[in-house]
Amino acid sequence: MQDLPHLYAATARAQSEGEVTLDSEALPPLQSAAPAQFGGAGDKWSPETLLVAAVADCFVLTFRGIARASKLAWRSLECEVEGTLDRVEKIAQFTEMRVRASLRVPPETDRDRARRLLERAEHSCLITQSLKAQSRLEVSIEIAP
Repeated sequence: MQDLPHLYAATARAQSEGEVTLDSEALPPLQSAAPAQFGGAGDKWSPETLLVAAVADCFVLTFRGIARASKLAWRSLECEVEGTLDRVEKIAQFTEMRVRASLRVPPETDRDRARRLLERAEHSCLITQSLKAQSRLEVSIEIAP
């Protein structure tokens, strides 16, 4: 890992109507638009879905690093995140991120240890730690054949 601080940059470009093109150096462009809840078609990534996806992605990548450092063997992890957008003091903001993590592990795995590492990933995820929204983790650990 590089020394902190890290700098991340992205650019959004749009006309008065239509999609927004998101760019960042060395990455393919991404098209976004308003979600259906805000009058969009709902068929493109939106700032809201990108934020929720960032929480899911960060959780998985954080868990991967923690599991590697802890020498925990695992087969797969699926992380589903539901973000609740609500009005707080007349301002729309995300109030909760519900993180549902389903981990598949080999039969010899200590399930309590796996759960603790999932919880550590949730507490260590830099995206959720950077948000006002409360994060709530729900865990499912399945023994893989």
